[in-house]
Amino acid sequence: MVRCGAAVLRKYSNFIDDLRVYVRGGTGGMGYPNLGGEGGRGGDVWFIARERTTLKSIREKYPQKRFVAGTGANSSVKALKGEKGKDCEVYVPLGISVLDDDGKQIGELNAAGERFLAARGGLGGCLATNFLPCKGQRRAVHLDLKLIADIGLVGFPNAGKSSLLRKISHAKPEVANYAFTTIQPELGKIMYPDYKQISVADLPGLIEGAHANKGMGHKFLKHVERTKQLLLVVDISGFQLSIKTQFRTAFETILLLTKELELYKEELLTKPALLAINKMDLPCAKDNLDELMTQLENPQDFLHLLEEEMIPANTLEFREVIPISTYTGEGIEELKTCLRKSIDEQAEQVNEDYRKKKLLLLQTSKEELMNRNWHS
Repeated sequence: MVRCGAAVLRKYSNFIDDLRVYVRGGTGGMGYPNLGGEGGRGGDVWFIARERTTLKSIREKYPQKRFVAGTGANSSVKALKGEKGKDCEVYVPLGISVLDDDGKQIGELNAAGERFLAARGGLGGCLATNFLPCKGQRRAVHLDLKLIADIGLVGFPNAGKSSLLRKISHAKPEVANYAFTTIQPELGKIMYPDYKQISVADLPGLIEGAHANKGMGHKFLKHVERTKQLLLVVDISGFQLSIKTQFRTAFETILLLTKELELYKEELLTKPALLAINKMDLPCAKDNLDELMTQLENPQDFLHLLEEEMIPANTLEFREVIPISTYTGEGIEELKTCLRKSIDEQAEQVNEDYRKKKLLLLQTSKEELMNRNWHS
C-alpha cells in the first residue's frame, strides 16, 4: 500500500517549479514644454538567468512577488534630457520559461547570463506625447521551471531511482521501502576520473495516467523535456502500486512508461534512451531477465499482453540495457560507463551536425557569390 505521511507532503512544498509574479516598467519622467526638454524613459524589468538560484529563494526574498522599475527623471533647466529610471533586475534559475496569464510562452532562459525583458519602461514626456510621461508596461507572468540535466531518470514508484542516484552521484535523496518516496525532483552529478561531470535528475515516480495529470503527472513529466537523454529504471520483479491495482511485469512496465511519455509529448520518444534493470539481487531475477531480453528483442510479438489502449504507437529503442542492483552495487560502474559513452556520442553528433550546417552555409554563400560575379 502507498503511504505518504504529512512530513513527506510538507517536504514537497520546499520545491517550487512555478511562480506567478507581477512586473511593471517604470513611468517616464515629465517633459519641459517651454524648452522642449524630454523626460527620462522609465526603467525596465529584466529576468536574468543565474546558477544556484531557485524560485523558492525568489518567493522568500520577495514575498509580495512584485517587481517595479524606477521612474524616469523629469526634464529640467539643468538637465533638459532626463535620466532613465533604474532598471529592476530579477535573477531566476536556469531552465525558466516565461508564460503570460493565458499560458503562452513569451520567453525562455536556459543559459547563465541570458536576459528577458519582462516589462518595458514608459516613454518620457516629449513633443510626441505633449510632454506628458507614459506609464510602463505592466502584466502578471508565470516563471515555469523545467530542470536542465544530461540524464533524466524515469520510472514507476519504488523502482529504485533514488537509490540509484545515491549510488552514482553525491546526491542524498530520501530512500525508503514505499512508493512515492521521491516527491520532488532531485539533482545529482556523476563525477568521472578525468573530471567530466554528468548531471542526473531523479524525477518522482510516474503512475498510469500521469499524462492526464493523475498523481502529479504534468508537474513531473515537464521536467523530462529538457533532459538530453532518458534512463528508464525498471524493477525486474515487476510493479504493483497497491493491492487495488493490477500487477505489471517488467516488460509491461517499460511499455506503460513509454505510453505515458508518448501521450504527454510524443517528441520525448526521440530522445536517446537507456534502460537500467534494477534489483538483480532478488530471487528469480536471472530468469526474469532472460524472459525480458527475449521480449525486448521482438516487442511486437508480446504487445498482446497489454490492453490495446495501453500499447504505445512506437516502442523505445534503447542504446544500452544494463542489469544492475543498487543493493549490491552490481552493474553500477558499467552503467556509469554507458551513460558517459552515450552522452559523449550525442555531443559528437551535435558537433558533427553543426559542422555540416556551417559547411553547407559556406558552400551556399560561395555559389551565390560566383553567380553574382558571373551575371555582372
